[in-house]
Amino acid sequence: MRSINLLVVHCSATRCDRSYTEDDLTTDHLRRGFSGAGYHFYIRKNGAIKSLRPIELPGAHARGHNAHSLGICYEGGLDEHGRPCDTRTPFQKHSLRVLVMLLLRDYPGSRLCGHRDLSPDLDSDGEIEPGEWVKQCPCFDASSILREPPPPNPASL
Repeated sequence: MRSINLLVVHCSATRCDRSYTEDDLTTDHLRRGFSGAGYHFYIRKNGAIKSLRPIELPGAHARGHNAHSLGICYEGGLDEHGRPCDTRTPFQKHSLRVLVMLLLRDYPGSRLCGHRDLSPDLDSDGEIEPGEWVKQCPCFDASSILREPPPPNPASL
């Protein structure tokens, strides 16, 4: 088993008013020359967590970080006009938190971040600011998953 020390959260960069299944994602990644989906996990709008790539295999989701990371992607990330936006549904927020907490239990000491947080630190101040982001993915602060209180289970509402 490879060493895991990084959990990277992504969005699929698809509009919130459209469906983008795990099969669509895999097909698009195959068209780009990947051997399959680049992410290990995919969270649909209904909160379903789909395993796409075995954890034992490096992902294809964050260049320079794939060897020691797991990629988690949620369906969405663009508003109905195609602009970057946190479009996570209550089901996705719940499932993402559950998945992250389980992975941190299995890989203690791992760092949680968004894809944008792996952008280069252009001014070398030790912090990746919004002006330095190569992309906005996942369109929210991924570390907030650990700081915010758990969202209510949407199924119980």
